[in-house]
Amino acid sequence: MTDLHPIRRALISVSDKTGLIDLGQALAARGIVLLSTGGSAKALREAGLEVTDVAQVTGFPEMMDGRVKTLHPGVHGGLLALRDDEAHVAAMRQHGIEEIDLLVVNLYPFEDTVAKGGDYADCIENIDIGGPAMIRAAAKNHAFVNVVVYVQDYAPLLAELDANGGQTTYAFRQRLAQMAYARTAAYDAAVSTWMADALAEPAPRRRAFAGSLRQTLRYGENPHQAAAFYVDGSDRPGVATARQLQGKELSYNNINDTDAAFELVSEFKPEDGPACAIIKHANPCGVAKGATLEEAYRRAFDCDRTSAFGGIIALNQPLDGATAEAIAEIFTEVVIAPGADDEARAVFAAKKNLRLLVTDGLADTAQAGLTYRQVSGGMLVQDRDIGRLTRGDLKVVTQKAPTEAQIDDMLFAWTVAKHVKSNAIIYVRDGATVGVGAGQMSRVDSTRIAARKAQDMAEALGLDQPLTHGSVVASDAFFPFADGLLTAAEAGATALIQPGGSMRDDEVIRAADEAGLAMVFTGMRHFRH
Repeated sequence: MTDLHPIRRALISVSDKTGLIDLGQALAARGIVLLSTGGSAKALREAGLEVTDVAQVTGFPEMMDGRVKTLHPGVHGGLLALRDDEAHVAAMRQHGIEEIDLLVVNLYPFEDTVAKGGDYADCIENIDIGGPAMIRAAAKNHAFVNVVVYVQDYAPLLAELDANGGQTTYAFRQRLAQMAYARTAAYDAAVSTWMADALAEPAPRRRAFAGSLRQTLRYGENPHQAAAFYVDGSDRPGVATARQLQGKELSYNNINDTDAAFELVSEFKPEDGPACAIIKHANPCGVAKGATLEEAYRRAFDCDRTSAFGGIIALNQPLDGATAEAIAEIFTEVVIAPGADDEARAVFAAKKNLRLLVTDGLADTAQAGLTYRQVSGGMLVQDRDIGRLTRGDLKVVTQKAPTEAQIDDMLFAWTVAKHVKSNAIIYVRDGATVGVGAGQMSRVDSTRIAARKAQDMAEALGLDQPLTHGSVVASDAFFPFADGLLTAAEAGATALIQPGGSMRDDEVIRAADEAGLAMVFTGMRHFRH
């Protein structure tokens, strides 16, 4: 095998015709013979190019609505034959098979068909068979054959030919082969995932995962870790589909935290009023609603100003100038919102390093889906947490019933709790978090930490007492003992919302009654590890 190998014959069969004519013309100008199928051949021929139909190579017409056209030794022999193996060369001569040095294929649009809501029959019909078979054959024989599966690789292919006098290097063909196998793997993953969903199979015996590189990152969580950002092709609004209008390149931690921030703020519908979430290390350090977006931001900021420094801010409505001015008062890493007006963009233009991302809307937090987490030797897969509560779901378990205003705050606090690392405790007053305790090994410690943060903020704001006085508290899981509840009461909380279900529920309820607290059970928990 030599490193350089010329391209003399090319087979082109593409579903996406973008750039097809330019590629065909460029190849023909280099003296490369063109073979093609169906619509691709028709388009090339209409552009004035000389094209040989694959049917002439195989001796069989395309049949069964195009399902059978390239699955033939005349095609696969030309792709798979080892040019330096005398037996392979002899077999080609014996059977009249000619070499194919370049395969250009992109597959039937299965993923797009699924994304557009195609029915079962449409999806099945858009599963490509001949394309993946040819791609895998060409990629296996990359010692001699080039395989191109992405339109964006047309230009690099032509540049490679120009740089090497109509030939390609082995290293170049290797890179093409790797991308080709990744494409067929992703395609099969999409088909198998769709079929599992269509069959309502929550845990198929085999599950495949795939992603496309969005960007390489300078490093991962720490500078000694290499990292990259891959996207799954879904159209869910968020960090993966957002447009970055300004600022430095996003880092690994920026992407992780921005995702957490936007998923949280998406819980609050724009029509229900402005809302803001501030995230630090994937945990909320302030979440609030307000009469205006600026007020929502300032109320969220006042929950924990220290942690908010260098944080990620997510908004549920388009960013306006007044809110941008308020945000610009401190250092912020990322702001993400469903849009930004010209005044806001002008304000942020002076903050060159601030990353501003805009989306085409909020994420649908009621949309079912899967989440993944790697563990040593495997992967944990579960349904996305789309659990939601209404007033009618709450069970009052204390002698004292909560007021309507307290129920509003309870539901707000419960929504935030879903996005706080467990053990999670959230104090809320008048539609704003006033204390957040996250990720502690003991629930009572989370309760104390949140209360302590509220005390610190009271001093910073010059308040007579912490805003936890008169607040409600949400716990993402049940209180195993009364100590956490009593700590919350000492901090000034007047009502609590928790799942219930502890062996000591009766003891906790008695403690709430003795402290004069209102408490409701949800029957649902929101662990987030």
